[in-house]
Amino acid sequence: MTTERALRESVENAAAAVGSVWPAHSFVTANPLSGFEDRPFTEAVAEASDLLGGRGYPRTETFRAALDAGRIDRERLESELAERGHDDDPEALLERMDAAEVPERPTDETEGVDRVLTKWLSAFLDEGRAQWPMPNREDGFYEAFRSVAGHDEQIPDRGVVADLPESALDAVESVMAPYAEGRWESVFEAQFAALPGWTGLLKRRAADEGAWQSAYPITLSDYLAVRLALADAFEVDLAASADATDRSVEPADELADAFLTAWEASYRGDLVERVAAESEDREGGAVGGEGVAPDEGDAGDRPDAQLVFCIDTRSEVIRRHVEATGDYETHGYAGFFGVPMAYEGYDSEVTVDACPPILDAEHRISEVPNEGDTRAKRDRWSRLREAVGETVETLRSNPGTAFSFVESAGGGYGLALAARTLLPGRVHDLLDVADDAVPDDHEFCDQRLDHEPASDGDLPAGLTREERVEYAATAFELMGWERFGRLVVFTGHAGETANNPYASSLDCGACAGNPGGPSARVLAAICNDREVKAALRERGIDVPEDTVFLAAQHNTTTDEVDLYDKDVPESHADDLDRLRADLAEAREGAATERAASMGAEGSSGVRETERRAADWAETRPEWGLAGNAGFVVGPRGLTSDLDLDGRAFLHSYDWATDPDGDALEAILTGPMVVTQWINAQYYFSTVDNAAYGSGSKVTQNPVGNVGVYQGNGGDLMSGLPLQSVMAGTDEPYHQPLRLSTVVHAPVERAESVLADHGAVAELLDNDWLSLTVVDPTRDHRAFRYESELEWSAATESARVEAPGEANAPTVADD
Repeated sequence: MTTERALRESVENAAAAVGSVWPAHSFVTANPLSGFEDRPFTEAVAEASDLLGGRGYPRTETFRAALDAGRIDRERLESELAERGHDDDPEALLERMDAAEVPERPTDETEGVDRVLTKWLSAFLDEGRAQWPMPNREDGFYEAFRSVAGHDEQIPDRGVVADLPESALDAVESVMAPYAEGRWESVFEAQFAALPGWTGLLKRRAADEGAWQSAYPITLSDYLAVRLALADAFEVDLAASADATDRSVEPADELADAFLTAWEASYRGDLVERVAAESEDREGGAVGGEGVAPDEGDAGDRPDAQLVFCIDTRSEVIRRHVEATGDYETHGYAGFFGVPMAYEGYDSEVTVDACPPILDAEHRISEVPNEGDTRAKRDRWSRLREAVGETVETLRSNPGTAFSFVESAGGGYGLALAARTLLPGRVHDLLDVADDAVPDDHEFCDQRLDHEPASDGDLPAGLTREERVEYAATAFELMGWERFGRLVVFTGHAGETANNPYASSLDCGACAGNPGGPSARVLAAICNDREVKAALRERGIDVPEDTVFLAAQHNTTTDEVDLYDKDVPESHADDLDRLRADLAEAREGAATERAASMGAEGSSGVRETERRAADWAETRPEWGLAGNAGFVVGPRGLTSDLDLDGRAFLHSYDWATDPDGDALEAILTGPMVVTQWINAQYYFSTVDNAAYGSGSKVTQNPVGNVGVYQGNGGDLMSGLPLQSVMAGTDEPYHQPLRLSTVVHAPVERAESVLADHGAVAELLDNDWLSLTVVDPTRDHRAFRYESELEWSAATESARVEAPGEANAPTVADD
């Protein structure tokens, strides 16, 4: 018999090909092919196609539209095709791709298995929505299934399932006994890949070890044991399912890769050229050596205010409009503001990790209400809203109650429903009035930052003085900050939408699909601490006595910026009034731009975005991060004069204030990796929404507060809905391109980071994203990373360093 350890390792290895899926209530964008990132992109998408059944490249009509629109530079395309041995003109090659036979997906021989398994998975993994919970869940998934299997008439009474062993691993071995052990892992991989949505969710749940997992545990072995037992009962040929993959690159895919590469080169070439030109135009920098960033200006010349936004692509739009209203300085920083915390809001029943999934939470921060009438008033409204929420949830879950409620509520309820449907803009106004009447949590709650040691395996509460200083210093060092205005605003972000299972996908990805306002509050409170300010000055970060830090939250749906200003002193009232008025003006411009992108030209941008936020029938309240294609790491001066069309992540960084490269290392190993995850999910949700997205919102059904089905059952859909990436049935809004990162720094500094971090270099070597460095010490020339720490000149005008020149990067031949 196989040893338990070896069997568990085989199970873990087989599940690696399926990417993790986060529950819908804390939707986190991730690469659905994360299990294939250790191999070249061309091979990865071919293998994933065989295993998961999804396309790896955009459709021919998508390439044709991009070529006709000029988004693919024809010269670049023809050069790329020639390098691969194709002399025909692009149109002829597109026709060849059109004519290529599209392999049909294999016939589903496991329909009975999937039907039964997904029924019990949805019952077991439910997170508080089911009215009749599955019995014996506390014993774990395998034991719970054992207790109900004999009562399920859909399960044939034969094979292992008729008399399930006590152990899940014993059940696996019993089913696999007829098969050679050398084949087991390939069989397991095929079974995990059969329902990648559910597999990805239970992987994430097991890894998080949260409250639901602790109460109702499920393991990969549990899942596999149940699936194999059902396959045995339905007489599925497990070996045939494992053999159904040939894992070869199709000729049409090879052509598609050439078109995709040329499209990406066209976008990247324009972005790099513009950034390099701005770099060269900046005066006061130290060409060939380090020096102050020119856009910082004289230390005595203070801006009206400084606002730090998340690097999210939606911030690029509002930042342009804020800067246009006055003497404002904006910066980009990951939206959890560098504090990896688990956050518990006032009256919240759960604690959420408000940090990127690439990190583990290290602190527990909770909200505590102030004393006084404000708390009592807020509590009364909170109880009323809770009661209304419970009533609405009952209506949604129980049809009989819904009919009786509507009948007894009479015309008033009908009018409310009609208003929600016919006059969503007016409903938004009413909700605004109600919100103004009731204090928000940040208005009557403080955050408990005082440090308390961890107990009973929990995280420590609050932060020590040393930790506060380190988080504040890290933020300013990563952004290359050298001067401070009287107001510094850390601006988190969140979306606003009604009746949307994907609401959390519009919130802050750096906060694990949660609003970023709480994280902004934490860093503002840290920086306002007098002891922290004193410690920062000792580290060379000179914060003036009159600088006040405050938090804010940017509503990415309506572009309203809500200032959390209750602790701003009266001495800064005029500064605050001016900022508030200018933010309202910036909102008008940004909302008009967003409304136009959604086909609402000519109407009031603010009113249109508010309507979309309040309309419970609106399938597209906003575009989210659709369109993302670039990531620029450098001073704001490189991009402040550029309209990047809301397509670029922007992280502030000044190479001149980072002599050891520590800040660049943190950015390339953290934010760049996370943005690549985001970019990959948008890419694959666009190229094959059925396999890697979640289909139309119109036909989705939420299940268990963890995700959605298409129809009334089946696999859990794991990616973005059609409405998040498509402008029409066959018209992508999101341009499916892999991420192009542009860094403003000495090239050897970037090379040093990659040399020390093989996992990041591997992503680049395997073409999951690209990296170009605009080097201010080498006449602002651009170098593109090729592979294995080699670089090439990125533009025609870029000059390659002569061999043997001091500090020269390793440059490949053009």
